[in-house]
Amino acid sequence: MRQPGMYSGMLSGISGKTGPHSLPLARIKKIMKKSGDDVKMISGEAPIVFSKACELFIEELTRQSWAMTMQGRRRTLHKDDVASAVAATDIFDFLVNLVSEPPNADEDAPGGTNNIEH
Repeated sequence: MRQPGMYSGMLSGISGKTGPHSLPLARIKKIMKKSGDDVKMISGEAPIVFSKACELFIEELTRQSWAMTMQGRRRTLHKDDVASAVAATDIFDFLVNLVSEPPNADEDAPGGTNNIEH
């Protein structure tokens, strides 16, 4: 017998949702239009689907980061946890250049750590 997958229930909230969304659809549509010169019109469903995809991405990144927090036996999510989640998860490989590696335990960073490269 087939077991339900980890993401089997996540898409159930996308059908028939016409009320307010977690992410502003007008802003998503504006970003989509600025993505290229050849984009002139965007269907009404595209921002909704893109919004749900962003929500799922943020949820998965948060879930992986929280797992790193729990491994460290803490109850507060830090930047290092996000960096560790990005480094440890293959689907986040495109973020490796944006998030620096977490410092090693034997290295002391003076003045705190800033893990986001600008």
